[in-house]
Amino acid sequence: MTQPVVDIQNLSHVYMQGTPLEHQALDQVNLQVAAGECLAIIGHTGSGKSTLIQHLNGLIRPQSGTVVINGIDVSKPKVDIKSLRRQVGLVFQNPEDQLFEKLVGDDVAYGPFKLGLPLDEVRSRVHWAMELVGLSFQELRDRPTFALSGGQKRKVALAGVLALKPNVLVLDEPTAGLDPLSRKELLERIRHLNRAENLTVIFVSHNMEEVAQLADRVCVMANGRAVYDGTPRQIFGNQELLRQHHIGTPESVDILYRLREQGFAVNPQAFMPEETASEILHILKHGGGS
Repeated sequence: MTQPVVDIQNLSHVYMQGTPLEHQALDQVNLQVAAGECLAIIGHTGSGKSTLIQHLNGLIRPQSGTVVINGIDVSKPKVDIKSLRRQVGLVFQNPEDQLFEKLVGDDVAYGPFKLGLPLDEVRSRVHWAMELVGLSFQELRDRPTFALSGGQKRKVALAGVLALKPNVLVLDEPTAGLDPLSRKELLERIRHLNRAENLTVIFVSHNMEEVAQLADRVCVMANGRAVYDGTPRQIFGNQELLRQHHIGTPESVDILYRLREQGFAVNPQAFMPEETASEILHILKHGGGS
């Protein structure tokens, strides 16, 4: 890997340290993310995922270890947090709670205004960010935010972060609670941002379908530690890892493992829909038994 955009070394974090409720959320985590990469962070509730990503834009400062973002060392006492947050955009699990203004256009403009940018530049960024996430600037800029659907609110929150033009986009459960159509549209927008705009994307998810669809690489968290790091094919093709850490799998992977258990010679790493279809067609044509 060339110089990583995100470089985390020996990061540990303890909540309520020195009290009876002390809890070690992170334990010696090491993680690097390259420019333009799409990294998924998975693991059970309480594994440390949210604590980890909150270090990426300085919401939590390192107690032990280092977090360096584009050369900015978050652990330094005099780190420029404003500069860091211009580079790292964080969209929370319930991004509709990030909407501050009554009108859509004003909400997307909130961050750029806080940067002190000229009015023309703010307007240009709002237009660009809204269109990029699939919101019509002309039709929706004056729409009340309370009148939006859940999917539209997610897009407004995402546009507000993108209007800051970050180098790294961090998403916590980006599609949680969305209907299937809204989920599909949002995933397509995230993929476009990563692939076409070369935006580095880091996302936390319990949805293994979207992990398989979006991620170049997957980090598995358990008990505050990064226990495994690999491609989706390596993760979903490792049945022992899946069992050990109770990792869910995309439906296509479940189908392939069930077929293999019944004696069919299939490849569980062929989990993309067209690949799975090809494996099943091969069985239908040739039997495919082991």
